[in-house]
Amino acid sequence: MTMRPSLRKFALTVHLTSSVGWIGAVITYLTLGVAAVTTRDPLTVRAAWSAMELIGWNAIVPLALGSLLTGLIMALGTQWGLFRHYWVVFSLVLTVVATAILLEHMPSVSSTAAMVRAADATQLARGLGGDLLHPAAGLLVLLVIQVLNMYKPQGLTPYGWRKQQEHRSIKAPATTR
Repeated sequence: MTMRPSLRKFALTVHLTSSVGWIGAVITYLTLGVAAVTTRDPLTVRAAWSAMELIGWNAIVPLALGSLLTGLIMALGTQWGLFRHYWVVFSLVLTVVATAILLEHMPSVSSTAAMVRAADATQLARGLGGDLLHPAAGLLVLLVIQVLNMYKPQGLTPYGWRKQQEHRSIKAPATTR
């Protein structure tokens, strides 16, 4: 089943907006994380962790879920299919894994933000540390997904190959002797 062109363009627009927004929000989150880790200024640490929590829950999580949902819609509603091409399968798996890790990671961000808000300036001035691995690895995964979706490397899955053969046999004219 393929979508009507106007619906496909709308779904693609929403998908691209969600996906690129997710990348932008992660870059912002990572920038705040670097600020929180490298400063000794208690106000900056508090502000950074509070902003990371807000951006995480109110931008990154919704954009990740939106990207996942619209990616499924695009795969199911276009000729690419969900399991026909390896690049679609890899994109789906990476998106699901990234979203799951994000949802698992965000409660610890909220805990750290709450701890930072309750800490006194002396504790914060000693340095808090922070987790830059999650947002940096997440950004790398999102960029890999972006490259896969832009370049669409060739390669049909066994399911995709079977579907292609079925499609060709239906379209091939019957020959009579």
